[in-house]
Amino acid sequence: MNELFANLNGGEIAQACLDTLTMLGAALSFTVLLGLPLGVWLYLTGKQQLHETPGVYRSLSVLVNTLRSLPFIILLIVLVPVTTLLTGTSLGVAGAIPPLVVGCTPFFARLVETALREVDRGLVEATQSMGGSTWQIIWHTLLPEARTGLIAAVTVTAIVLVDYTAMAGVIGGGGLGDLAIRFGYQRFQTDVMVVTVLLLIVLVQALQVSGDRLVVRYSRR
Repeated sequence: MNELFANLNGGEIAQACLDTLTMLGAALSFTVLLGLPLGVWLYLTGKQQLHETPGVYRSLSVLVNTLRSLPFIILLIVLVPVTTLLTGTSLGVAGAIPPLVVGCTPFFARLVETALREVDRGLVEATQSMGGSTWQIIWHTLLPEARTGLIAAVTVTAIVLVDYTAMAGVIGGGGLGDLAIRFGYQRFQTDVMVVTVLLLIVLVQALQVSGDRLVVRYSRR
């Protein structure tokens, strides 16, 4: 067994796990903070919605679709100057967070828009008829009624971020992806590759199970 996992270093694996979780937590937080308002804005300016504005909606859609269409590995390279400007480096955990946020925010915004469209229009109209402002409709009707859909959106986005953190290892982004590429692939250390892949699978499963439980807990059905 020791020969089978001769290349494993517990300290390096633990640090890689910590780096991956750090990137995931920071990037997910910024993605939700930026993507939620963007998704609400898309919903409000959409067709037959509270503040229907075709020009604004089309502009936002083009921006979101453009960012979503870029392969993440290309986005990592394109954003190197911006990342360096913001964080002082394009490597490591800090260097991976800005591209992760830019890559996932439009994806999450679309999921938010979809979740809000699932809210019963009658509830929105009822709140509006009682004199509710746009902010009150958003805060007291749309977001609470779309809660399960939003939780599912966060879950899916978190899983996508895990995938992206692994790809960030290609440019030295740190984490399990970086460990797998530098040692598992470039140095042909199969045991390191297998362990990192298994850890990523476990992380994804944990996120999915946690998200599913939250959806069931907060579902009103």
